[in-house]
Amino acid sequence: MKGYTTRDVASLLGLTEGQIRSYARSGFFTPARGPQNEYRFDFQDLVLLRTAAALVRARVPARKITTALAKLRDELPQGRSLTELRITAIGEDIVVSDGGAPWEPESGQFHIDFQVADFATSVEPLARGAADRAEEAPGERSADEWYTLAIDLEAVSVVEAARAYIQAIELAPDHSDARVNLGRLFHEDGRLEDAEEQYRAALDSSENAFAAYNLGLILENRREIIEALSAYERAVAADPNLADAHFNLARLHEATGDARSAIRHFNAYRLLTQRKPGRR
Repeated sequence: MKGYTTRDVASLLGLTEGQIRSYARSGFFTPARGPQNEYRFDFQDLVLLRTAAALVRARVPARKITTALAKLRDELPQGRSLTELRITAIGEDIVVSDGGAPWEPESGQFHIDFQVADFATSVEPLARGAADRAEEAPGERSADEWYTLAIDLEAVSVVEAARAYIQAIELAPDHSDARVNLGRLFHEDGRLEDAEEQYRAALDSSENAFAAYNLGLILENRREIIEALSAYERAVAADPNLADAHFNLARLHEATGDARSAIRHFNAYRLLTQRKPGRR
């Protein structure tokens, strides 16, 4: 189950337990339930509630908070660590950025600014406590619960996150999302062969766009251009909206002299990035 109780979150964020339950009931996110039907929260829930706390302190009307958070929830990336994100509200715009240009989930009159990585430091004791409880009774968690815990742990310890992804995979070898995220951790650590093994295993069980895209990055790094093209094509077949894969396909097709394919993928990339400014 998710690791953080209502009391934990209230203490961390300076909200009342009643406020947290109210936001949970509002429907802008869906916390899990514990064995006694109590709310249990994950790190993404905490990011949303951290934003809510800032808006409450800025005296933003409750209706605007709920609307802003619902839109922010829809924009947060799923299935990966959020620690690279920065969330700000300046003038009339809530702005989320991931190192590139920002995108804007909602308008309103308030001002907040926080780095999710800095916030993760505050959450660290809660995340470590959840990891310790999980290690004490590993058989009580499902593969999906280990996967969710692993995403939370990425904000605290890559080593512990990798162990949690491995637990998920041991319970469900075909859990492609867990394999993709474990592969990404290996990839970022320079363990390219281990990363490739996880991406290929993920693709054996499902047409996972991110597994194919990340595999393409490794193949391109090895200058296996034909194989990289095939991997990127597999990525856009699984998710035609994966703009970065279109961009890499366009670039490689241009380099190999296939102008027609290069133009087609550049056009797809432009269309996707113009439709949602700041995101690729």
